[in-house]
Formats: sequence, C-alpha cells, structure tokens
Amino acid sequence: MRPTTLRALKRAAELTRQNRLTEAVLIAEPVLLAADRHEGGEILRWLADHATEFTSKTEKETR
Repeated sequence: MRPTTLRALKRAAELTRQNRLTEAVLIAEPVLLAADRHEGGEILRWLADHATEFTSKTEKETR
C-alpha cells in the first residue's frame, strides 16, 4: 500500500473517532477510488485489521 494511502486511512480513522465522519469520507474517498485491484485488497485487509481504530476512543478522550 502506498504511504499516502496509509496516511489517509489513519487520518480518516482519527476523524471518525472524533465524530467527524464527513471529513473522514472526504479524505478517504479519493484514495479508495484511485486504488487499483491489488491496493484495494490491501486496503480491505488494513480496514479489517484496524476496525477498532475507527470505533474506539483515543487515550486523550478517555481521560
């Protein structure tokens, strides 16, 4: 997976945790649409492996 794709996914996860879903989609969508078949598979695996990053609270939020 390209480093730019990974950065976009991580940022989208961060924004999602902050309940900023619209912004998360705006960041992730172009990357997802530009992915080829191989990278798309890598993205799906990353999303499955990191699903909790999109739903769990950050350490800062739990204090």
